[in-house]
Amino acid sequence: MFDHLPNSVLQMSMIFLSIVIEAFPFVLLGCIISGALFVFLTPERVNKFLPKNKFASILVGCFLGVFFPSCECGIVPIVNQFVKKDVPEHTAFAFMLTAPIVNPIVIFSTFIAFGNSARYAFLRVIGSIFVAIVIGTWLAYINKKPILKASAFQTDHDHHHQGHEEHDGPQKKPAFLQQVKSMLYHSVDEFFDTGRYLMIGGLLAALMQTYLPTGVMLTLGSNKILAVLVMLVLAVTMSLCSEADAFIGSSLLSLFGAGPVVGFLVFGPMVDIKNLLMMNRYFNGRFIVSMVAIIMLCVTGYALLV
Repeated sequence: MFDHLPNSVLQMSMIFLSIVIEAFPFVLLGCIISGALFVFLTPERVNKFLPKNKFASILVGCFLGVFFPSCECGIVPIVNQFVKKDVPEHTAFAFMLTAPIVNPIVIFSTFIAFGNSARYAFLRVIGSIFVAIVIGTWLAYINKKPILKASAFQTDHDHHHQGHEEHDGPQKKPAFLQQVKSMLYHSVDEFFDTGRYLMIGGLLAALMQTYLPTGVMLTLGSNKILAVLVMLVLAVTMSLCSEADAFIGSSLLSLFGAGPVVGFLVFGPMVDIKNLLMMNRYFNGRFIVSMVAIIMLCVTGYALLV
């Protein structure tokens, strides 16, 4: 049936399907968690839990992923709810940048991928914490502009309005069941909103993996600075899940060396095509560009020091 299609198109289709299938359960889980945060997380609970000191709250955000692990595929809806629920931006984004890396499953998979060596898992975790502290400090002390799009607030207003209509109905259900129903409504809406960006991002990643001349990029590995930049480009275009990218990174170790591979492992879970599109759903474009630029500079510098 597909014999008449060029091999490149078939290859692109397979890559697209693999990205979507790999990301699908994590996006679904992220949307369910987002729905739960929307209903059950209150600003009062947040303020009770987090330290008042800004830098201390950044550190809390860096290590939340150990106890609240999430793949990068589903992290954006969670962070969006954190920000809306008055979790400080510097804490929420520190969590976003580190959670897909300090996740115990990711640490273990990195350990296994590099031949039971703890070195690369350690360097990966330290690199993510370093970047998260820089971004958190920037958000806490320097950036004063709003980061959420106005449309994100409108979505929440619509959900609250729908919830009030349900409560005003003639038959009132127990409060907990009503909360669960509201959580599921929000999760479904979030999933369809986020899912379209996953599809577009997966398609773009598949196109770039198929048609980008990776052979030319591999020849640039002789220079360390170029090798780091090439690996950052590969991290964005391949858009791998953080639980599997270490196996790709380990296969490129002999070509590029330790520093560029560590940059690949740190940068990929923070910035990839599908994540950028999902972030664009909620956050201002200028903020996203500024954050990605800072992350790129931090990761490049860190990779060069490794």
